[in-house]
Amino acid sequence: PTVCIEHEPTLTLADDVFIGHFCFIEAGGDVRNGGGTQVTNFVSIVSHSTHRAVRVAAGLSGAALEDAVIRAPIAIGERCFIGPHSTIEAGTLLGHGTLVASHSRVRGQFADFAVLAGSPAGVVGDTREADARWLQAHPALQADYQRWLALHAGEGGA
Repeated sequence: PTVCIEHEPTLTLADDVFIGHFCFIEAGGDVRNGGGTQVTNFVSIVSHSTHRAVRVAAGLSGAALEDAVIRAPIAIGERCFIGPHSTIEAGTLLGHGTLVASHSRVRGQFADFAVLAGSPAGVVGDTREADARWLQAHPALQADYQRWLALHAGEGGA
C-alpha cells in the first residue's frame, strides 16, 4: 500500500522483483524490471518528464503539448540493486547486475555490472570486482555465480 504505480498495464515485473516502501513507478512509457532485481525504499522510476513542457508548451494542449514531453521506455536488467532515494529517468537502460548507489539520479544506457553513483549518476565501478572479493570468502557460491555470469556474457544490457 505504500507503493504508487501509474500506468500499471505497461509495467513488466519479472520473477523475484522486490519493490520497497514509498516507491513511485510511472510506467506510461513502458518500464521493464528484470528478475531478481531489488528496488529499495523511496525510489522513483519515471518513464516521462514534463519539465520542459511546463515552460515551452505553456497554454498548449493535445499534440503540441505532447511534443514537449519527454517519454521513453526504461529497462532494468536482471539482479540489479537500486539504492534508496534514487531516481531512474526516462530512456534509461541498466545492464544486468548493475548497482545504483543511494541518492543517485540515473539517465542513459549503462553496461552490465556497472556501479553507478551521483546526480547525475556515472559509472564508478564494476560489481564483479566486489563480488570476486566476497566470493573468495564464500567459495560454495562460486559455481552458481559463474553460471549466471555465463548466461549474460556478451549481451551488453537489459
